[in-house]
Parts: sequence; structure tokens; C-alpha cells
Amino acid sequence: MWSQNYDPLGNPWLSTLLAAVPVVVLLGGLGIIQMKAHIAAVLGLIAALAIAILVFGMPASMAGRAAMYGAMFGLLPIGWIIFNLIFLYRLTQEAQLFTILQDSIANVTDDRRLQLLLIAFAFGAFFEGAAGGGTPVAVTGAILMGLGFPPLAASGLSLIANTAPVAYGGLGTPILTLQSVTGLDLMKLSGMVGRQLPFFSVLVPIWLVWAFAGYRGMVQVLPAILVSGVSFAIAQFFMSNYNGPLLVDVVSAMVSMISLAVFLRFWSPEHVWVNAATRTDATIPRAEAAQRRQAHAHPPELVWRAWMPWLILTVLVFIWGLPFVKAFLNDLGSMKIPIDGLDKMIQRVPPVVAPGTKPEAAVFFFNYLSVPGTGLLLAAIIAGLAMKIPFGRMVKIYGETFVTMRYSFITIAAMLALGYTTRYSGMDATLGLAFAHAGWFYPFFGTLIGWVGTALTGTDAASNALFGSQQKITAEQLGLPPYLMTAANSSGGVMGKMIDAQSIVVASIATNYHGREGEILRYVFFHSIALASLVGVLVMLQAYVWPFTEMVFK
Repeated sequence: MWSQNYDPLGNPWLSTLLAAVPVVVLLGGLGIIQMKAHIAAVLGLIAALAIAILVFGMPASMAGRAAMYGAMFGLLPIGWIIFNLIFLYRLTQEAQLFTILQDSIANVTDDRRLQLLLIAFAFGAFFEGAAGGGTPVAVTGAILMGLGFPPLAASGLSLIANTAPVAYGGLGTPILTLQSVTGLDLMKLSGMVGRQLPFFSVLVPIWLVWAFAGYRGMVQVLPAILVSGVSFAIAQFFMSNYNGPLLVDVVSAMVSMISLAVFLRFWSPEHVWVNAATRTDATIPRAEAAQRRQAHAHPPELVWRAWMPWLILTVLVFIWGLPFVKAFLNDLGSMKIPIDGLDKMIQRVPPVVAPGTKPEAAVFFFNYLSVPGTGLLLAAIIAGLAMKIPFGRMVKIYGETFVTMRYSFITIAAMLALGYTTRYSGMDATLGLAFAHAGWFYPFFGTLIGWVGTALTGTDAASNALFGSQQKITAEQLGLPPYLMTAANSSGGVMGKMIDAQSIVVASIATNYHGREGEILRYVFFHSIALASLVGVLVMLQAYVWPFTEMVFK
């Protein structure tokens, strides 16, 4: 048994500085030096292993096993999800149906700003709620590319949009995880997050369109933005407070898509934004836009063929996410593999966890049937056969997809290995504790703990698992409502999702922008910090200022 030490140098600031080195190496290599992603990820992993062993005193064998465990998780489920999704995308290109898909979306609206609301925000939220794990960014990034958005914009805008739904992503998994580590009431936790995020469910669509089109371009479509965001926020509030966390995103996304589609039947902007690549000469009059839609109309059966692969994907991903389907598939084929020499061999200690907390588990769940990527593979095969692509050609495209993604697999494995090394060595907790010394300002900085956790681990659920207990303990020590700060960990974490290395790599693969991950990071970094800070401000208000304090469960 090895106990973590959160201040190995006897100087909290110096220990925190060294704990941050692997993250600085990774993000600095991507965003400043502009290294290729797989090189930056491997260098970050090397730094994490060195500091874990030499500074934090983690036994070398445990550090190596933690890195191996993270790499395994990186390949399954994350790499498996992305691989099969890109395979499906390449099949639709092979069948030459993507242009028809693009034209059919334009028949709803050919305004690029409104397409962002429908696809990146609402459709992406549906996939976040049904599957999570990088699926929404991969799907929406690929579709935006097909619609003519430049790779950088398609990547960055998909990442910005994939924020508000993340706290409930994957059928409520982040909230269920938070409840399991804090022991707090599940409905109150779900409701508390649902009293924070609706503000940002309205703000994020505004922010998204502003990031793409600028202030004037955003104002021109503000009525549609408000319909999309407010309908999502209302559904999010009621589902989270009165139904629980499982279907919050799925229902909210469907309400938003339907509300916006109905609204657009009666309203359109005076000038329609048709150029996705530049703001210069980007608009045409409303009447000309209607003529363009008529010119690009296709027979209904052809439109159905273009949408069929994505409808198959949507149905299967949703089915794969249902708890009873997961349980059935796990019974058919899954294995729990304890990582020998790591499982229950590491003890987290106060103040990160309560005294007597069980040692850290390290069991790799090899659920090769129930993992969403398997559902995606089945969807791709069914769609390929329905598109009448010969099976031999599908096999060849599958092999070509693997060759295209070979460096991406290295990147994903190395990044998750880095994250798991920081987790099991205690470096993540050292970074979190640095924020916990903020005193009266803790509601603001405590929110940023969730942001850091998601940025490091790649998922809001993992951030909740790492810091949920610490948030509860610190809140009780400072006299703050524990529901407020544990929920703030999840709400703040959603804004870290857009800069976590895993999501950036997924976006780069989906938009064929691999090797340019540093550009994507720089595109979204300001948005991530700014939005996380605004969540922190809201939590400060809920902690100390009436009437916001009335929203908080005691």
C-alpha cells in the first residue's frame, strides 16, 4: 500500500508548480511550440512519470501500471469510438451522399449561424446525452466540415458548443459518479447542477454564434439563438430537478431542435449568412436564399438515403446507452481486469478524501460489446450495406481508416496515460488543493477545480470522481453548502471539456486537421477560461448574494 503525499517538497507552492509541469509540457507543446500532438503527448507522459516517481515518491512499478491503465482506457472506449465514427464518415463520402446531406440541411436553413445552432449545439447535445466520450465533437465536427466550414472553425466551434450538456453527458454518468463519491442525495445534486447550467445553456449559443460571426452577425439571428437556448435551458431545468440526471441532455436537445425548426418555418434573418469560411460578403438577401434552396432541392428518396447513415447511428447510439441494454451486452461479453500491483494499492488521504476512504480501485472494464464504439461499428456496417457499398470495399476503407489514424491512436493512448499517472500519483489533487486555500473566494476557485479536473482527465465524470469528495469536505470546513460546491465541480468542469487534449484530438481527427491540434487549442482557450470564470462568478453569487442563495440546496 502506498499513500499519496500532496506536498512532497514541504512547500505547497513548489509542489504545485512541479505537479503542473506535465500539463504545461503537453499544452505548451501543442499551443506554443506547435509540436505534433503525438509527440507532445508522449513528452507530457514522460514528464508525468518522472515527476510522479522522483518528486511524489510513487513506486516506479505503480507509475508504469497507472500509465498502462490509462493507455488501455484511451484505446477502449475512446479510440474505438472515434475510429468507428470516422469509418462511417468515410463510407458516406464513398457513397457521395454528403453533398446531399449538406443541401438538405440548407433546406431547413442555409444560414451558417443557424446551422451551428441546429448541429453543433442541439444535435451535439443529443449525442452527448446518449453516448458522451467524444462522440458529439466527432459527429458535429465531421458534419460541419461537410457543410463547408473550414477545419479550424469546424473543430473549435464543435468544442465550444459541447459544453452546456457535458455535466449530464452519457445518460447522467457525471452526476451518478458525483453522487457515488460524495454520498449526497442524487436528486438534489442533479437539481443543483440544473440551477447553475441553464444560465449557460442560454449563454453558450450566443457565445457560439458570436465566436463565428462576430457581434453584429450574432445580433442578426438573436431571436433564433434565444429560441434554441431558452428552450434547451427550460427543459434542462425541469428534467434535472424533477426527473433526475439520466435523460436531461437527450430531452433538452430534442426540445431545442424541434423548437428551432418550428421557429424557422415562420422566421428567417433579413440577410442570410451563406459563407462559412469568411465574414466578408458573407450574406445574401432573404429572397435570394429562398431561390438557392429551391435550386439545391433533391428528391425525398435521395435526401432519405443521405440522412439514413446518421439516423442509424443516432438510433443505435441511443439504444447502446440504455441501462438495460448495457447490462444485457455486458452479460454477453465483458471482463473486469484488475491491474495487478495498482488495484487497491494506492490510498488517497485527507483533506482530499474523508478519513477511512477505501484505496483507489484500478480495474479495466473490457466491455467490448456494450462500449458505444461497437454500436458505431454496427451502425457503419448496416449503413454501408444500405448504401450498397460492396463488403470488400468496406473492409478496404476500414483498413485505410486505421492507417490514417495510426498517430491519433498514439496520441490518445499517451494523453490518457498522462491523465491516469497524475491521478494515481496525487498530482491532480495537489493542483486542486492549491485552489482550496482561497478562503472566502473558494466558490470561485473551487469551480475552477472542476475545470482543471476535466481539462486533465478529459471527462466531467472523471473530474467529479477525483474532486467531488474534496469539494464536499472543503465546503463543510468553510461553512458553505456542500451541494453548491459539489455541483460547481461538475458545472465548472463542462468548460474544461473544450480544452482537454482528448477532445482536441477527436476534433482534429473528425475534421481531417490532425497535426494542427495546437491551432485548435489556441482557438478555444480564451473561450474556455472566460466561460469557466463566469460559472465561478455565478457560484459566488449563489454562495453569498440574495436572491441567488435561494437557489441552493442546504
